[in-house]
Amino acid sequence: MDADQLTVTRLLDRAADLFPDRVVVSGAERITYTDFTARVHRLAHVLDRLGVRRGQRVATLAWNGHRHLELYFAVPSSGAVLHTVNLRLTGGQIGEILRHAGDVVVFVDPDQAGLLAQALRDAPDVRSVVVLGDELPPEAGEGWLLYDRLLGDAPDTPFPMPELAETEPAATCYSSATTGRPKPVVYSHRAIYLHSMALAMADTWALSEADTVLPVVPMFHVNAWGIPFAAVWLGAGIVLPGPAPSPEDLARLIVEERVTFGAAVPTVWFGVLEHLRGIPLPDLRMLVSGGAPLPPALLGLADELDVPLVHSYGMTESTPLVLVGRTKSHLRGGPDRRLRQGTLVPGLRMSVRDESGAEVPRDGATPGELWLRGPWVAEGYGDDPRSATAFVDGWYRTGDVVNVDAEGYVKIVDRIADLVKSGGEWISTVDLENALMDHPAVVSACVVGVPHPRWTERPVAVIVPAAEVTDDELRAHLVARFPKWWLPDDFVRVAAVPLTSVGKFDKRAVRAMYPVAGR
Repeated sequence: MDADQLTVTRLLDRAADLFPDRVVVSGAERITYTDFTARVHRLAHVLDRLGVRRGQRVATLAWNGHRHLELYFAVPSSGAVLHTVNLRLTGGQIGEILRHAGDVVVFVDPDQAGLLAQALRDAPDVRSVVVLGDELPPEAGEGWLLYDRLLGDAPDTPFPMPELAETEPAATCYSSATTGRPKPVVYSHRAIYLHSMALAMADTWALSEADTVLPVVPMFHVNAWGIPFAAVWLGAGIVLPGPAPSPEDLARLIVEERVTFGAAVPTVWFGVLEHLRGIPLPDLRMLVSGGAPLPPALLGLADELDVPLVHSYGMTESTPLVLVGRTKSHLRGGPDRRLRQGTLVPGLRMSVRDESGAEVPRDGATPGELWLRGPWVAEGYGDDPRSATAFVDGWYRTGDVVNVDAEGYVKIVDRIADLVKSGGEWISTVDLENALMDHPAVVSACVVGVPHPRWTERPVAVIVPAAEVTDDELRAHLVARFPKWWLPDDFVRVAAVPLTSVGKFDKRAVRAMYPVAGR
């Protein structure tokens, strides 16, 4: 086999060879890449002793910690397939996913043991469970093993990693259940390697050995957006925040560890930035916001604090990076495009098509569905029949309605399933949400279409208020930006908008709460 295969093993080897003294910070522990690599090889011995064979699935139910990072490299490097499971799902949902994936071993954080115990009732293929720690929790089942003890008993010698083809599967994730049952997406070694290269490009996130990265995005969410793989390969320092860090915890880590790069969803950065007010941040060069549209209020707060905030867009099916909202050099000082999702990452191709399949003009207004293809875009959902409609002639149909301006900046208008069709005309819920969240009295806003006897559908806004605000004040705020027929029929105030397992608005749950407009 060609020795120049692009595999996860090569990502790890480069870090150990060139950056042996860079550290992974995880709680109170600081582990050099030399020691990290040794632990990965001991873990590969453990996997072999547990009977894990090439191509078999190994699941994780874990937060962002060094043991989880060790699994990121030991599992695919030894020829098995890493399966990071969303621990915000229910036990029944997790059991269904474990059964569908055919996972043979599950590694679990102690605080997730009870959830896993529920899930295992529906996962007959799982033959071993390993707790990521040095003490079994009370919820542990019979025969559960301890990670630290297994590593301590493993040979302290390099594991003979197999020669792998870059086309072999390295990892798998299941898409979030925002549009039905989760769908399996498989990432090859080549896809992960090339995606890591994309994260190092100057016009994307420009990750390098000079960085200290803080991946706040959970490691179960599209492999933390690919950041752990790229950071280790490039020799960057890594700060892993552990389970459920508070905004204050994250702000402290940014300051104390001199973080240069962080990635999280917008709601996280709102809280963190408030805790960073008045604190000099000379090392911080970029915070990435993704997973949801960038609220104008968040961008304004970042600008106020002189924190460089970059919006990025992607999805499970694209490993995930697709668009990065950086300003081209010749556009600096011109109209601000940062609230658009950005331009296409080098290496990918996109097509924006109307319902007939024809390309729409790049005029910054005409909507169409975004289609993607490229070396780190998935080719299907395995044997799932939904592949036939989502993947067509080598293209992935994202289901996102967008427009593109003359400079190639893409704006997400809405999900096809979330657009409101009222009286035969389309209304963008995303545009309404962003405008509402730009009001100082609104913390969060979710807009959905609900049935209407005359207009087919009408928009309803569910808001979390920061202060008292009337419906008329909200309408006055919106009418300056949108035609009157766009304005929501109802404004419903709630303490919190329901969220999906990956932190997005759960619009199906909201629609179920408010089934009729004008009620």
